[in-house]
Amino acid sequence: MKYFFKSLSTTLLIILSCIFSYSSYVYYSLPDDYKITENCGMKLEKYKFIKAYNDESQKSIALYDTDKSKYVMNIKLLDLIPIKTVNVEHIDEEKVSPCGIPFGVKMFTQGVLIVGISDIKTENGLTSPAKAAGLKKGDIILNIDNQPIKSNEDLLAIVEKSDGKTLECEILRDSENFKVQIQPLKNTVDDTYRIGLWVRDSSAGIGTLTFYDEKTSFFAGLGHWLCDVDTCELMPLSHGDIMKANISGIVKGEKGVPGELKGYFIEPDPIGILYQNTEYGIYGKLNEKSATHKPITIAMKQQVQTGKAYILTTTSGVTPQMYDIEILNINYNEKNKSKNMIIKITDGKLLSQTGGIIQGMSGSPIIQNDMLVGAITHVFVNDPQKGYAIFAENMSQQLVDLNFSKNSSDKVS
Repeated sequence: MKYFFKSLSTTLLIILSCIFSYSSYVYYSLPDDYKITENCGMKLEKYKFIKAYNDESQKSIALYDTDKSKYVMNIKLLDLIPIKTVNVEHIDEEKVSPCGIPFGVKMFTQGVLIVGISDIKTENGLTSPAKAAGLKKGDIILNIDNQPIKSNEDLLAIVEKSDGKTLECEILRDSENFKVQIQPLKNTVDDTYRIGLWVRDSSAGIGTLTFYDEKTSFFAGLGHWLCDVDTCELMPLSHGDIMKANISGIVKGEKGVPGELKGYFIEPDPIGILYQNTEYGIYGKLNEKSATHKPITIAMKQQVQTGKAYILTTTSGVTPQMYDIEILNINYNEKNKSKNMIIKITDGKLLSQTGGIIQGMSGSPIIQNDMLVGAITHVFVNDPQKGYAIFAENMSQQLVDLNFSKNSSDKVS
């Protein structure tokens, strides 16, 4: 009898351990939020003994469209053991045109970005008023004494005319605004007042257009924010232009050394307007259609599968080509906004040209099962055949918000 109870206890312990392990696996495998359409549910079929139950008491209406509802679903094991609670939203299926074409961007910042802090030579030796005021690399100077700072020249003119008077600066740091007092000092080298800052008010570069919405003429590109080359921080957008670009050369990527697409702006006149620079990519409106592919459905993240897929990207000229890749891993962690998938370039032709993923390919659309599932965002520096990608669903939601905000502002005006 003693042996029987010991065996029973051991068996129960094993069963409970299995249940706990499987529950933990399901918990971390499922997203916290689902968007579902008429043709796409939550895709729980691959998880054995798992079901979702609708909690009607939590039902609410989405703010931007009263025809789309949000509610809560309870995920349970064996119809009994609660695993997690997820948010579900009904949305309409959207179609966009994948692009993969190069584009240039001219971007002007909101305020000026501090890219460096330096000492100035004064009668009392080397010192830095900016450092003494607590300013840091990556800070944004929005205004001085309530005067908006829109360019490097604005900042320079105010400091030079200060005559050493203390200035009140409004600073943006990590999405928070605050004010500091800073006193310009006379630089004995050129006999002018300085505060010891290197700043930048604009940026330009080349990336890849991800998709284009023919109904609204809005576009999405890059799949991550446009950052400053010195600070690696998001550049707050004041305004910007989109330009036609041509890929003229390739610096092949190697282990430890990222490669790069080389290109130039084709025409001086912009082909569109840049509206947003976000962690999901850059967004704006084009003056003309810029897609070579028919519209296809945007996949919900639960529709993305590991396995074969392909990308559209341009390695020469202006015309994208199709290349084979493999989706190795899918990550639903919402904290990694632009690192939802790990992909690997498998196409021999592309590998021979570029060595894998290189700078300038960010935004290249990923297509699987005739759906747009994502876009390339980052390369693994020590393994350039591999890199990260963002879900197309994440990029498209930002476009929905942009469309809503623009329509709302048009109505208000």
